[in-house]
Formats: sequence, C-alpha cells, structure tokens
Amino acid sequence: MDKKRHIAIFTTASLPWLTGTAVNPLFRAAYLAKDGQRDVTLVIPWLTLIDQGLVYPNNITFSSPLEHEKYIRQWLEERVGFAPGFNIQFYPGKFSKDKRSILAVGDISEIIPDEEADVAVLEEPEHLTWYHHGKRWKTKFRLVVGIIHTNYLEYVKREKNGMLASFLLKYINNWVVGIYCHKVIRLSAATQDYNGSIICNVHGVNPKFLEIGKKKREQQQNGDKAFTKGAYFIGKMIWSKGYKELLQLLHDHQKELTELEVDLFGSGEDSDEVQEAAKKLELAIRVHPARDHADTSFHDYKLFLNPSTTDVVCTTTAEALAMGKIVVCANHCSNDFFKKFTNCWTYDDSDGFVKLTLKALAEEPAQLTDAERHDLSWEAATERFLNAAELDKPYERKLSRSTSNYMSTSLSLQQKVEDASAYVHHVASGFEISRRIFGAIPGSLQPDEQLRKELGLTDAARKQEKS
Repeated sequence: MDKKRHIAIFTTASLPWLTGTAVNPLFRAAYLAKDGQRDVTLVIPWLTLIDQGLVYPNNITFSSPLEHEKYIRQWLEERVGFAPGFNIQFYPGKFSKDKRSILAVGDISEIIPDEEADVAVLEEPEHLTWYHHGKRWKTKFRLVVGIIHTNYLEYVKREKNGMLASFLLKYINNWVVGIYCHKVIRLSAATQDYNGSIICNVHGVNPKFLEIGKKKREQQQNGDKAFTKGAYFIGKMIWSKGYKELLQLLHDHQKELTELEVDLFGSGEDSDEVQEAAKKLELAIRVHPARDHADTSFHDYKLFLNPSTTDVVCTTTAEALAMGKIVVCANHCSNDFFKKFTNCWTYDDSDGFVKLTLKALAEEPAQLTDAERHDLSWEAATERFLNAAELDKPYERKLSRSTSNYMSTSLSLQQKVEDASAYVHHVASGFEISRRIFGAIPGSLQPDEQLRKELGLTDAARKQEKS
C-alpha cells in the first residue's frame, strides 16, 4: 500500500476573522482529509491577546491555542456536518495595523517536522514569503503549491505613490513566488500573473448555502412561489467593494428603474457615506447592518446585484447562486467561473445592467441543476485543486533534498540563478534594517517571549529555528 501524502496548508488568517484566507483554507483542509486518503495539517497564525483584540470581531479572544482550535472545529462542524480529520497547528504571528494583515514571525516552515514535509500549500504565497527567513520552501517540501487569493497590486495603487509602489510590488511578488513555489494557482485572471501559473477556481461554497438552494428548488418543483423579495447587495461597506459602482448605476438610471427596490447589507469604514449617498437617490434604497448571508432574511430574495470588479472570485456571488438566485454582475474576468451558470447574467455596460435588472424582476430564477450544485460544492473544488496541483495522480517523482538550504548542486543554469536569487532573499530577510525598509513588523525575525510562551516554543526549538 502506498504511503499517504501529507499536505500542510499554511494560511495568513484564522477564525473568528471571517476573511477569505481564514475560511477557504479551513474548508480546503476539511475536504482534503474527508476521504482519509491523505494526512492534512492546517497551519494558522496565533496572535497575542492584544493583537486578537485588534483583529477578531465581537470581543472574541482566546487564552490558549487549544481554546482557539476548539472554537474553529466547532464552527466548521456546524457547517460541514461531519467531524473533519485534519490536524491544526499554530505559527507565531503579529498584526500589522498599516497593512491590515497578519504577518508571520520567524521560520514558519519549521512547524512541520522535516520527516513529515511532503506537500506545502501556501495560501497567499507572496504574503507568506515577503519576509520569510529560514529554510527554503522548495528545499524542505517535495512540492510547494501557491494559491493566489488577492490582487495586492490593486490595493497598493489606491495608496500614496500607489503606481510606483504597485510597480515595485509586482516584481517583488514575482521574485518570492518564483523562488519558493513549484506551482502557482490563480483563482481568476483578476490576480497578478505569474510565470507558469494556471487559472482555476479551487474554492467552493459553505454547504449551508447549497442546502438553502435545495429547499428553494423543491419549492419551485412543487409549484410554490420560492422567491417573494426583490433585489439586494451584501458586502463589507467600503466604496471599493462594489458600492461605488452600484450606487452610480442606480443614480444614472433612476428613471428607467423607478420600480426597483434594493436592500444593502454591510458594515465598514464607509457606512455613513454609503447611507448618505443612498438617501439622495429617488429610488427605494434601504441600508442595513451586516449579517450572515445564510440568515433566513436573505432566503426569499430572487436577485443579487453585484457590479464589483475588485474581487478575485466573489464569495457572495457563489453563495447567491447556490441559494438559487439570479445574479446580475459585470462581464469581468473575476466572474468568468460563474458565467456557465444559468442564473448568472453578465452585462457589458450600464444599459445592459438596466436591461438585465428589469428582466430579472419580471422573471423567476431557473432551477439549479445537480451539475451546477456540484460545481459550487467543496467536493468539486477539492477535485479541481487536486487536478491543478497534479496531486490526483500516483506520486512517482523522487526529489532529493540538498543538504544546503540555498545552494543546490544542480547543473542547470536556470536552477543556479534561482538558487542564487533565493540566497539573496535569505540574506536580505535576515537583517532588521532591510526588513524594516520593505515593511516588515519590527522584531518579527524571531518570536518574542510572549509568543514563545503561549505557543510552548522551547529553547531547543528556538535554537533549531536559528540554525
């Protein structure tokens, strides 16, 4: 019998922060481990109490990694309906206020013992390797797969001197992803392009949404009116998340859309401004605080309006389709995966938006087919991931690990250049001054005393990290 593959999934966030890089890797781990054919470890950041207070909502905090793990497993089991058989490990992290992100502290590849190191999945590989100082990922693991979640270039462009920063970041991302990943999977063409990367949506939807959609389909089959409400939009209430585009479209076409009523759900930094802008419209636009998209109050809406073009793959679009709703969205590369669904209607311009919105209000959603339900599921997403990473085939390649982390004995010129490039990054990331210049959190080269104590990092482990 062949030895099981071991897949270690490293990500940049964890529950209760309900961001994509906390939720999707968690589901990925659960479904990769579900059939028992592989050993799976999810590696997530641990934050001190102070940082937890800055990141986690509703004053939720944890006194120990064990307590945090219990919370995560309970949250997951309530949604998938089975007890996932994967391990959870924590790496030391710190929250960067200016980047609004969690950054790793120390060499997090050491979380996985050398004898278990087989496949590493880096969720947001650029984010995880910008300041990485330690063993080279490609040397430690037989296969390193990077999954690109975020278009960091678009975010940086909105900042001061954004165009220059975006230009530099593009090359830094290409550099670190190239030297640390064997394969790169982009969720959509809306992300930065990487040499040799493939585009594949390896995400699914929370099974709860498919259950809601199943009940709606049963109502439709029984001849009942499954959808009794009109249009809505849900998302973090910041202008860049689609609110600017939606309110502009509604403003420009108020006369054509006089009968349209729209409910907006969200909370965020721009909530007050969004509410003020909505009040100025002659249409019936109601603004509500954020709530779970699976909440019963959303079940009866039949039309989800989503003009956002800043997402890589919009989670709420997938959820709305899973619930059997019509989705009117922009003809944009971030929506390419959804275009095959009967209820996904895309527009090219504002006139197209108006035409499709009026059409949706006058019609009923098509019944979700079994094939469409499967394509939206995490079972299908897992199949796509295994195929894209070429992990659905018997493993034959034998990679020898060099005794040196950075200088292999390969005769290939390209390999020598890559090895030298990795060595340069290793050296540069080892000095506090150079780390600070490129935006690292001060003192993040090694875990501080507080992090070491809370994670139970021994002096022996610390010496191993330094070696």
